[in-house]
Amino acid sequence: MSRMPDKELRRGWTTGACATAAVRAALMLLWGEGRPDRVRITLPRGERPVFAVAELAGGEGWAAAGIVKDAGDDPDVTHGALIRARVEAAPGGVSFAAGEGVGTVTRPGLPIPPGEPAINPVPRQMMRETVEEMAARLGRSPDIRITVSVPGGAALAAQTWNPRLGITGGLSILGTTGIVRPFSCAAWIASIHRGVDVARAVGLEHVAGCTGATSERVVQGLHALPDHAMLDMGDFAGGMLKYIRAHPLPRVSLGGGIGKLTKLAQGAGDLHSGRSQVDFAALAALFGRASVASANTTTQVLQEVGPDFPAWVAETALAQVRARLGPGIAADVVVIDRAGAVLARA
Repeated sequence: MSRMPDKELRRGWTTGACATAAVRAALMLLWGEGRPDRVRITLPRGERPVFAVAELAGGEGWAAAGIVKDAGDDPDVTHGALIRARVEAAPGGVSFAAGEGVGTVTRPGLPIPPGEPAINPVPRQMMRETVEEMAARLGRSPDIRITVSVPGGAALAAQTWNPRLGITGGLSILGTTGIVRPFSCAAWIASIHRGVDVARAVGLEHVAGCTGATSERVVQGLHALPDHAMLDMGDFAGGMLKYIRAHPLPRVSLGGGIGKLTKLAQGAGDLHSGRSQVDFAALAALFGRASVASANTTTQVLQEVGPDFPAWVAETALAQVRARLGPGIAADVVVIDRAGAVLARA
């Protein structure tokens, strides 16, 4: 079982918060408030963090600033990235453009429509409010184009789910609170939701959620599914199924290793080792093998019981999937071993 951290994990700041801080610094230079080395912004819930300005430059009618993202103790792919905002006068209020390393939305179903820079609604609102507040205070026009860039962002985006969601060319500028909470389950589940939203918007009739890379490769191959049909389920089977129940798709496949799917078969919705455990005593009673009660892994159970065990896991997990999805959604389950061999299907 995984241990809780010995100390409180340090929170960090989203790319949207960093971009907002960069906008404030750039506008201070553009509108004659000096060359700040630190700026303070207000987050949606009222927090007022201070950001160090990593770079600042300007010219005739434009200015740009960069903030180095600090994701705290979260293993965020963008930790340490430079989030840069360039501001310049342009008619039509506050508008947004994607610079180097920031993606463009190409599929429907996301909070931003196709053709727009992948800058989510809350970061847009934070930046817009910053422009409007400063413009009103300084007597300036709020007609400003903001170009957000992340040097190296295209390479970083390849490590995210952006390509599957139809976001091309770079990263998304994200954040609903401005704060990165380390190892946030909410962030992962939000990525599942966006995957379902995109699948529905583009008319997919079959999606799949898997517990890891090996099961994903197997399930995708079995069903010849495109990349954007593969949902980032991980351990959150319950969260995925709950969202699909509320936002139906015609068919759902679920795949995973025998250990995690045993926990699903036994009723767990969160399959993480620190939040759910296999009930070996129940398996011992079910299969009439007293030795199974002292097993440490489901591999040992498989060795003791044989193929009846994965067959039971597949069928019983499928019953759990159907119960969580409700009527009208077709479902199937694939159980694999560590090497990727299919042990059972239902």
